[in-house]
Amino acid sequence: MQTARNITFYCSLVLCSLVLLGCGKKADVSKPLSEVKAEADKMTAEQLRSTAMTYKDAVTAKQGEVEKIAAKLKAIPVAEMLSSKAKDLKAEVDNLNKSLSALKERFEVYYQKLKEKGGDLSGLTI
Repeated sequence: MQTARNITFYCSLVLCSLVLLGCGKKADVSKPLSEVKAEADKMTAEQLRSTAMTYKDAVTAKQGEVEKIAAKLKAIPVAEMLSSKAKDLKAEVDNLNKSLSALKERFEVYYQKLKEKGGDLSGLTI
């Protein structure tokens, strides 16, 4: 029993460390689009592909979040659709959709610039 607790503790510790350290560059929706375009102009094809892949992964993750919350919203009975819980879920979906739209917009900048430079576009479809 003690061994199982130790294993669980250390696995949790490793997982928390990975989350805190992150794994490289993150998709940033707060960066102005003009800055994103200027940054993309200076990047190599490899850097563009890497950044586009980061944004693609963020879009995919955000789409998953939207789907989960939409499923919760659909599970609410029609009679309770005006409840505070339903309103909170709708607001959360709206916020996620705004963020998703911003991510897609930034992804498209990097994708188009990579396309212009003749880089490898495989695996970058959303």
